[in-house]
Amino acid sequence: MTIERLETKQRMSRIVKHNGTIYLCGQVCADASKGITEQTQTMLDKVESLLEQAGSSKEHMLSATIYLKTMTDFTAMNAVWDAWVPEGYAPARACVEAAMARDELLVEISVVAAEK
Repeated sequence: MTIERLETKQRMSRIVKHNGTIYLCGQVCADASKGITEQTQTMLDKVESLLEQAGSSKEHMLSATIYLKTMTDFTAMNAVWDAWVPEGYAPARACVEAAMARDELLVEISVVAAEK
């Protein structure tokens, strides 16, 4: 069984592929000075780009774990999420409140997907 690691650094790989399954490392926004809507959108844009790089797509997501700094952002984050996920392709999902690695981060996501 081959394990393929892409964009590997000392601490983590951005993408790991194994037996037709793709694992993305946690993704955060492009600009942490923005609000929850912008942070969520740019985070999901990064997920989409990494999935394409790995030979997958958002239609092939199996699961997503979303970490919110505060649950007061749950509704705003979901508005962006709901517009981004194609109808009929919602993955298994969990959403939890969590301390972030940097104080200005409002949201992070971890995704598992199948190869196309």
